[in-house]
Amino acid sequence: MTADWQRAVKILDSADQVCLACHVRPDADALGSMLALALALGGRPGGAASVVASFGDAPFAVPGILRFLPGTGLLTPPAAFPARPQVMVTLDAASIGRLGPLAASAAAAGELIVLDHHASSTRFGTVNLVDPDAAATAVLAHQLISELGIGLTRDIALGLYAGLVTDTGSFKFASTTPAVHELAARLLATGIDPGVVSRHLYDTAPFGYLGMLAAALQRAVLDPAACGGLGLVWTTVTRADRAPADLPLDAAEPVIDEVRKTGEAEVAVVLKETDAGTWEVSVRSKERVDVGAACTALGGGGHARAAGFSASGRPDAAVRALETVLAGR
Repeated sequence: MTADWQRAVKILDSADQVCLACHVRPDADALGSMLALALALGGRPGGAASVVASFGDAPFAVPGILRFLPGTGLLTPPAAFPARPQVMVTLDAASIGRLGPLAASAAAAGELIVLDHHASSTRFGTVNLVDPDAAATAVLAHQLISELGIGLTRDIALGLYAGLVTDTGSFKFASTTPAVHELAARLLATGIDPGVVSRHLYDTAPFGYLGMLAAALQRAVLDPAACGGLGLVWTTVTRADRAPADLPLDAAEPVIDEVRKTGEAEVAVVLKETDAGTWEVSVRSKERVDVGAACTALGGGGHARAAGFSASGRPDAAVRALETVLAGR
């Protein structure tokens, strides 16, 4: 272990309470990694006296596609999160701002361990376990659990596997190394059914999703001249699209996976309108454009091939701003 990993293990071994937080609007890597670590810490004999886990969404609710993850019953609403934790661990948050209202607790923590794999990480902790080469934060969560001497149970492994599957694009992205498949094999050996995980994450949606998706695809725009001629395709998912079936914002997350299939575009963008009327912008590229750097320049962040940022005003203006940044890459 490096000095940082040794220090993190020492801190966690001696803590009376460990407070865990992942980024707002958590995906499977953020929530799955956090719940896996919560289950690991809470289940070890002689370990931390108590574990608190949360994320800063309001209203506080687990995204529908992630409710199958073990450990959701351990979650605490952000209003009940300790204001000055003795020890706090953040997972999959590249900056303290990504914690939303829990950022104040992170800033006041006695020890703050940052577990993250984003290249845009600001390393805001007292201990930073950050590895941009890791395929997912789940990889680092698995390493931390292992360094703590805690064995894998099926429930712990399921959270980690969900994060690994999500952030490797179902093992399609370039981050899928032999080591990733080896880790997946160890997780599957605990008895996880990969088909069940896939159905929850990718193959299940309410009927109203079809209408929302149809509306978004109908208004998709292709700009073949963007990104130096590599092409950009974009669309929006509005509040009106979600309203007929009363769909939450997280129901729009999979739309980007359909839009990015466009063969004439290197970059795909989906702007999702929040209930407050602002936009959450998902950006993806195939192999030649670093969208992570562009989104960071626009106040967001992420990875080279998958990133995002927030915007207000007209959605086409947000797309033009992104194209301008990408043109100067």
